[in-house]
Amino acid sequence: MDRDELMNIVEAALLAAPRPLDMDALMALFPEGGRPERSELKDALTALGERYEGRGVEIAEVASGFRVQVRTRYSEWVSRLWEERPPRYSRALLETMAIIAYRQPVTRGDIEQIRGVAVATSIIRTLLDRGWVRVVGQRDVPGHPEMFGTTKGFLDYFGLKRLDELPSLAEIRDIAELNPELDFDDEGSASASPMADYADADADADAVTSEVDTDGTDEEADADAAGTDAGQALEHELDDDGADATVH
Repeated sequence: MDRDELMNIVEAALLAAPRPLDMDALMALFPEGGRPERSELKDALTALGERYEGRGVEIAEVASGFRVQVRTRYSEWVSRLWEERPPRYSRALLETMAIIAYRQPVTRGDIEQIRGVAVATSIIRTLLDRGWVRVVGQRDVPGHPEMFGTTKGFLDYFGLKRLDELPSLAEIRDIAELNPELDFDDEGSASASPMADYADADADADAVTSEVDTDGTDEEADADAAGTDAGQALEHELDDDGADATVH
């Protein structure tokens, strides 16, 4: 099979797939007797990336594999294709997500100790339902509390391949800077839409539920009221440990 044909097959697969495709998934596209070498597939992906230079889309490698996605600079225009209201995330939820990302594995008690306020059940449920965190084990202490860690879905959503691609804590002056799409409004909440930035994030968008807006509103009110003090405590605590967490 010549290189151009291989590139066309890979391109078609990436465009059609509802999720990123890793090398094994790409290899599985071909019959046993006609599979290209992995090096040939990598060359085809590299060539596709070069073909997309200067265009509105790009080949990106994230935690789950490769995908074709809209370049971030064009999100302002592409986002208008979707009329539904984007999900809104409270500061309390994003602070909780940041603690899990940088300190994992952590328990709910760890998160509450760092933030200085109780963590609403709806926050943990939303993060689990969103597919950004998962239970990675239980701590060997009385009560055996669950420990949480990030998922590949979290990395995919933020366009990351590995946890060490997260910004260093020294670069973070506000929790909103974890991702340029998560801009807080005047009330301290944030909005994000993966559809605005990633051409193939429709599967993730389907997973977003109204719980983000409606569940636990009363529970999160107290947590958000402590936003300023909690944010300062978060930065202080995280700076002590650094961003060397790994997923278990």
